[in-house]
Amino acid sequence: MHELVILGSGPAGYTAAIYAARAGLAPVLIAGPEIGGQLSKTSEVENFPGYPEGILGPEMMEDLRKQAERFGTDIRYDVAEKVELRTDPKQIWLAGAEVLHAEAVIIATGSSPKWLGLEAEKRLYGAGVSACAVCDGFFYRGQPVAIVGGGDTACEEALYLSKLCSEVHMLVRRDEMRASHIMQERVKATPNIHIHWNTVAEDILGEKFVEGVRMRNRVTGEERILVVKGFFVAIGHQPNTDLFVGQLELDANGYILTQPKSTHTNLPGVFAAGDVQDPVYRQAITAAGTGCMAALDAERWLSAKKYAESQAAATTNE
Repeated sequence: MHELVILGSGPAGYTAAIYAARAGLAPVLIAGPEIGGQLSKTSEVENFPGYPEGILGPEMMEDLRKQAERFGTDIRYDVAEKVELRTDPKQIWLAGAEVLHAEAVIIATGSSPKWLGLEAEKRLYGAGVSACAVCDGFFYRGQPVAIVGGGDTACEEALYLSKLCSEVHMLVRRDEMRASHIMQERVKATPNIHIHWNTVAEDILGEKFVEGVRMRNRVTGEERILVVKGFFVAIGHQPNTDLFVGQLELDANGYILTQPKSTHTNLPGVFAAGDVQDPVYRQAITAAGTGCMAALDAERWLSAKKYAESQAAATTNE
């Protein structure tokens, strides 16, 4: 029996592990299918406090791993395939055939960006291809970039990029956007944002770094090549919550719902942190912050549970 099991090894999971281990909870952390989370595939991180010169994403995650292990976190390089969170204790079945029993669970499984399905997206990810303008836009200051999408997120990211980049080419696959009216008006009123209607990306050009995008008009069939240095995909994220469907309350897009100003889910002893419950900010620093919150919430919940159990035992013995 473990007091606490943490699912996920991104900034939220590792931060939760650091706080929980220092609180004496001896947490077990299941690294999951993507060790280090999305940052493990990111090149340079410049916006995480404490790294004035920036740091490579994999290096930062390695630092967090070492810090979690330093305080006694038991890191298992395995994947959770099934969970039962409604029982006491909670049960977690791992791909390696082990079944863990835990009094409390922190879910920090993150989210995954939706991609177009182009081969070059994988090959050039971190070398010009990105799914986060706030994370990576600074690297393309003064340079032309392209962004794919027509929703509010795409508009927000296009506006953010317009303050840094010389030109922002917005590829919208229909003749209208899904974004709210006010966001569309802001985009259209920004001089260096160029909207390409009825347009899809056919390929991303470049061998080692993004050098351009070949796009096609869906109505006329005309193809053009844009010279850009960055290619941003803003068609949404998918929270990694398939494992919890039917047990945890999720919003319409699959994100775990937590109680206001806490990381408590609808099930006692189950907490959620990071991008798996955050459809808005999706930053490493906010994920780490909620990881800290989840560990503190879990520690307080476990303490209250132990106290209640001791009081019940004392009453029974009287």
